[in-house]
Amino acid sequence: MDSAAQAEGEKRVLAVLIEPLERLGLAKPGTLTKVKFLEMQTDICKKLAYMSDLNLAALAEQVANDPTVKRTERFPIANRILEFAAAIQPPGDDASPLLRAVFAGQLGLDAMAAGWAPELLSHLRTDRKWPGAWAVNQIKDKARDAVRDLNDIEAALARGENIGAMKEAWRARRLAALDKCAQISALGNGKGARYE
Repeated sequence: MDSAAQAEGEKRVLAVLIEPLERLGLAKPGTLTKVKFLEMQTDICKKLAYMSDLNLAALAEQVANDPTVKRTERFPIANRILEFAAAIQPPGDDASPLLRAVFAGQLGLDAMAAGWAPELLSHLRTDRKWPGAWAVNQIKDKARDAVRDLNDIEAALARGENIGAMKEAWRARRLAALDKCAQISALGNGKGARYE
């Protein structure tokens, strides 16, 4: 998402989610100062700029009907809203600061170089937190067969062998998944380069 699309998305979040909830009379949470509440709303607008108008309207309805919100008549904290939003319309890979940071950092670069980046991406889509050493080892173990299979296919192709339609289709999917990870890395680095 480029800066113009981000700015337009933030305006939509304000118009379709934040302002309608305020018109319903939801007050700031008691634990936040007015300044912190405005900062929280700004963060929500930034993080949800990827959402469509329809999904933002659905989110507004879900937030307004949340039992805690109804009982307290207070705006929920950002984490609660983001949790609802992820269920309605999960952020794309290009909209996630976490994915961008992981793939732009050494962990992502190592994963791309060693061929286990698709499994890292899959893990991050599910877990949504920076993987620790134990998780990284699990991810690598899960990827071991796919990495070996791709290396075997590439070696067969280098020898001029025919690998068959099924292996060729699998290879194309695997290379596309690796390319997707490289694109996320490039977004995190602010570059347009693709992984080779």
